[in-house]
Amino acid sequence: MNLRPERTDQRVDINLTPLIDVVFLLLIFFMVSTTFDRHANLKVELPEASATISQQQQDPVVISIDADGNYFINDRQLVNTTLETLKIALRKTVADKEKDVPLVLRADATTPHQSVVRAMDAAAQLGLTRLSIATVEVN
Repeated sequence: MNLRPERTDQRVDINLTPLIDVVFLLLIFFMVSTTFDRHANLKVELPEASATISQQQQDPVVISIDADGNYFINDRQLVNTTLETLKIALRKTVADKEKDVPLVLRADATTPHQSVVRAMDAAAQLGLTRLSIATVEVN
């Protein structure tokens, strides 16, 4: 009595198509989920919560933005809130100073985000790279 069927020599093949599909899908997943560092053209000095006041060598140009989005450069209000007006006023203020003048951005807590971004964009377009954001110390 023979319980084993006759052996026939069959060639065993490994199908690589599903393996290639899985590797391709993994490649797409890692390409999509990878984050890339974008280096900003404008160097921003983040605020620090310290008790000491830092001394700056030059008088900074201060851009203040109120809750309505109105701009003030060194406590002088601009006529409107457009980017071109802001750039012209900054160019006139910085014209008599060096190009490496520090720029302080002071915004109200309820200032629209667009107004702050517009001020940073105007500074970047004029080549002002020393930007710091003013904060108040909370007791």
